Amino acid sequence: MAMAFKMATTGMWVTDECKNSFMEMKWKKVHRYIVFKIDEKSRLVTVDKVGGAGESYDDLAASLPTDDCRYAVFDFDFVTVDNCRKSKIFFITWSPTASRIRAKMLYATSKDGLRRVLDGIHYEVQATDPTEMGIDVIKDRAK
Repeated sequence: MAMAFKMATTGMWVTDECKNSFMEMKWKKVHRYIVFKIDEKSRLVTVDKVGGAGESYDDLAASLPTDDCRYAVFDFDFVTVDNCRKSKIFFITWSPTASRIRAKMLYATSKDGLRRVLDGIHYEVQATDPTEMGIDVIKDRAK
């Protein structure tokens, strides 16, 4: 199995699929969002779900589990007040209250390593419930 990068702080590995999917989203615009998960047994960060270009932010929010942590990246397209089309990539750390303490700790300590692999992220959002990562939060941060 090909590995991309090892995260030194936690000993986790980020698979090539994570970086390749992110690059497809960033440059080719074939994905709207990508959800990543950590497999604790194999110590790998893998792609959990990929949202097609036609999917929305609501689809991303619905794909996140209510009882387990995840990372996600979302490609947010918007129009500025000057009528210019822009795109910003958000990195979302999803750590719901109902998730295990061990999972919360693992995701918190592995976050920076994954962010370093995913070059080109503009903003970061940390959320423990859906209201902390609503589309209004994303719109406000993108301005």
